[in-house]
Amino acid sequence: MRKRKSEKGSGQATVLLLAVVALVVVMIAATAHFAGRVVRLEQAQIAADASALAGTDGGRPAAAKLARANGGVLVSFTLVGEAVEVVVRVGGATATARATRAP
Repeated sequence: MRKRKSEKGSGQATVLLLAVVALVVVMIAATAHFAGRVVRLEQAQIAADASALAGTDGGRPAAAKLARANGGVLVSFTLVGEAVEVVVRVGGATATARATRAP
């Protein structure tokens, strides 16, 4: 008996479909990981910006308080003249911000 053409290639289509599905799953996971990292970096930057601005008026205690309010930890606080520079960590992301009281 001879095999029909449609039966001959049907197994290859299943393997190809499984490979495509696996590739799509890997790409979705990688995209989700990247998006999560971007969100953490943005949250850290927002916390650092707010802390730097608060630090220009209230010093280190105000900067630390605002970092905590934004879900972060004040890693460093540097005051040089009118300028304040802070480093804030939120989760695994770290951000630096600088602010001055000068107009």
